Amino acid sequence: MESDTFDRLDLQVLAALETDGRAPFSRIAAVLGVSDQTVARRYRRLCAEAGLRVVAMRDGHVLGQDQWMLRIRCAPDSAPAIAEALAKRRDTSWIGLASGGTEVLCATRPRHPADHDDLLLGKLPRTPSVVEIRAHQLLHRFYGGSSGWIRKFGALTGEQIAALRTAPEAHPAPPRLEPEDEPLLAVLERDGRASYPELQRATGRSESAVKRRLAQLRASGAVYIDTEYQTQTVGYPLAAILWITAAPAALHSVGEALAAHEETAWVSATAGPCNLLVTVLARDAAGLYAYLSGPLGRLEGVRHVETTPFLRRVKQLTYPAPR
Repeated sequence: MESDTFDRLDLQVLAALETDGRAPFSRIAAVLGVSDQTVARRYRRLCAEAGLRVVAMRDGHVLGQDQWMLRIRCAPDSAPAIAEALAKRRDTSWIGLASGGTEVLCATRPRHPADHDDLLLGKLPRTPSVVEIRAHQLLHRFYGGSSGWIRKFGALTGEQIAALRTAPEAHPAPPRLEPEDEPLLAVLERDGRASYPELQRATGRSESAVKRRLAQLRASGAVYIDTEYQTQTVGYPLAAILWITAAPAALHSVGEALAAHEETAWVSATAGPCNLLVTVLARDAAGLYAYLSGPLGRLEGVRHVETTPFLRRVKQLTYPAPR
């Protein structure tokens, strides 16, 4: 997984942050066998050159919130503007341009039903350059969310991963967000590594109360700390979404098999014209072909696959996306 620019230690730092995005540099350094200053230096370089961001995410699957993938076909000259407008919305989490610039793919997680109605029944249909909208509701997540992609490549040993993780709470609270959590999450959604004094100032609560509530939110699964970065910097510049139709009886087994493939960063069962959506990362077109004709092609129960390579990612978890 090394590239011409970043080495194995960089990958280990990324893997450590995928394991616990709020882990102190001192703990990461102890696990990796380097100095605190080395980890801090690598972190700053990854932020500056690889677009690394560490942010808090609300887990819609755990919270029982509807999540959708929108496939928006539009006039070629309008796709970038539509993608940029969608990227500014707080209820979108991933946006890419595809199909030669005539299609916008948008993952949306509306926090309220009104947000969903406003987008699908209001703004998008009234946009003159939008030709067609296909909305795929995500039904079951096989891979993604708090499961990071780099961990599939064994950058860290099992012992190192265990040393980075905080001990789970014996009796985690139910996954639920309260109105008073909003100031806390507003800061963490900008910087998932914000210090406890920063969180204390933003919330007006004591540092111990902030620590306790954040630990509860993470233990329940309602909130997790995620990372985004430019995958080309680790040698995987090509991304594509696969629209897969599997036989109904094989849907779950195919989804679980896809989740185990090294190339997949996100796998979800969905309602719509297909029943599985998969994000795949590859080194190049030959690598994508090798995956389609090899690991994917050998799966029993797959009836149809449509492959849509991304031209450009407009939004990952945050906006604007690092370039």
